[in-house]
Parts: sequence; C-alpha cells; structure tokens
Amino acid sequence: MRFDKPARSLFIFSSFILLNIEMHGQHFTTKKTDEGIEILENGKKILFYQVSPKSVDGKYVRAGYVHPLYDLNEKELTEDMPADHPYHRGIFWAWHQIIWNDKSIGDGWMSENISYKPVTAEVKEKRNSLELKSEMIWNAPVEGNLAPIVREKTKITVFKSTPQYYILNFTIKLIALVDHLKIGGSDDAKGYGGFCLRLKLPKDISFVSGNNEVVPRETAVPAGPWMDISGSFEGESAPKTGVAVFGYPRGTENNNPWILRNVASMQNIPYPGKTPIPLSKKGLTLKYRIVVHNSDLKSEDIEKLYQDYIK
Repeated sequence: MRFDKPARSLFIFSSFILLNIEMHGQHFTTKKTDEGIEILENGKKILFYQVSPKSVDGKYVRAGYVHPLYDLNEKELTEDMPADHPYHRGIFWAWHQIIWNDKSIGDGWMSENISYKPVTAEVKEKRNSLELKSEMIWNAPVEGNLAPIVREKTKITVFKSTPQYYILNFTIKLIALVDHLKIGGSDDAKGYGGFCLRLKLPKDISFVSGNNEVVPRETAVPAGPWMDISGSFEGESAPKTGVAVFGYPRGTENNNPWILRNVASMQNIPYPGKTPIPLSKKGLTLKYRIVVHNSDLKSEDIEKLYQDYIK
C-alpha cells in the first residue's frame, strides 16, 4: 500500500482498502482499515499497527506504533492516549530532542512541532513468520517551513506462536533527510527516549532481569540486556502474563539502562540518553524483541530465547 492522498488532518488510506482481509497461508490473517493493519494468527488477535496519524483533540499527533498488543488470550496489554500521559501510545519509539543545526526544532515524545506522513505499509508471509514493513516521513520546521527531516523504515516480524509464547522482532531504521540533524532523550538525568512500552500496570506488576528482581526508581536502573515485565493483566484471579523485552547488544556492553515504572507510566530502554547523537543520511538501525508469554515461561527459558536472538 502507498499513501499519497491528503485527507482529514493529514491523510487516509485509499478507499479500496477501507476494509480488506488478506489470508496468509493457514496461520496469519491481516485486516487493513483506514487506520492501520491488524495481524491475527489462527483467528486470534496479535497486534494492531497504527499507520494513519491520530491525535487527542488535535494534540499529541502520533503514527507508526503498535496498539493494541494482545496477550495469548487476546486481552489488551497496552494503552493509548491515557489520561495521565496522553502522548504515550502502546509500543512506540520517540525522542524528546530533535535538533537541526544545533537548534531544537521539535519534540517527538510530546509530538510538538512534528507530524508524520505514512508512505507505504505492507505485509508479507515468510516460512515461519509474517513481516509488516512500513515507511513513514517525519516533518518538522526547517528554516521556517515544514519539511521532511527523517525517513523511518520499520519492520515488525511476527513469528508463529507456541502454547507458551509468541515473539515480535522490531527493526527501526532512521534516515536523516537533512544535514546536521541529531536526536536525543530528555535533557535531564532521566534521559528517556527510544523504544518504549505503555502497558497496563496491574497492582502486582514486577520486573525481572536474569534471575534478579529489579526495583524501579526515578532515573534509569542498570540491569541486564533483557527485562521481563509480568503481572495479573487479565485480573487478580487469572494466571500472570509476561512481556519480556530484549535490547540488542551494542559493542561489548553487558548491561542496559532501563527506565521502569510500576504506576501510570511507560517502560523504556533509553537510547541514546541525554546527549543527542548525529543522525546520518546512511541511517541509524535499532533492534528489539518482545516476547509475550504465559506463566509457564520461566527466567531460564527467557534467557535461552535471548541467546537465540543475539545469535
């Protein structure tokens, strides 16, 4: 699919795909609407990818993110536009500092002075997975005029599930369309920005990295390269569900910083942190994995999945 025609505040899908159901073998099904693409496996909902921009009463415009993300029983795990932080949105990636020629021109986290134009979104089934590929243009003020500054190419790979879990891989490539562009996290001790999850947070939410429980604090917590976030997402009487998040190792790093919250907020692998980094026309590629699992999957099983991932 290509998206070239403006409509509403920005644009919509062409009318012939307002509702389109595609079969992909015996496992995956996709439903395409004017908002985005829903992926199902054997009739069960896995995720919805939001392609068309949406907002909160004209504020906090966002596009190119996952919501809802579902558990193995098709219960929603994520939130979008929550009252406490209306700019949070499901599984997303965003940066507070967008800097051109050493001047701040926008805030992708708060969706200020930035807009998103979808270019393409398509799905393709592989042997044991389904790939969703999308291309998005970021627009921001450059020399007083709204101009394209970043081409975002995202690939989400959905692997065939097991009775215990399913796996999503995220590959996000950010290509600068202007010279002298930088991105960075919040300009404070937290430095948050990058890959984020706005999950529903039950009272018994817990965080485990390796074999160690991790306690959230205001600033980033050092932990291992993966984090398992688990709790009674389906209710106190139901078995726990977990969302394990893998950060792809960079260089020889063994530890990742994690910003964690147990009440009304998001979880984040902050990158690059407070100090902005140059974004080149060759592009910056970021990789992550999410494993949605039931209570049968233990920490040692998650570690094995992580080792398989980095191989």
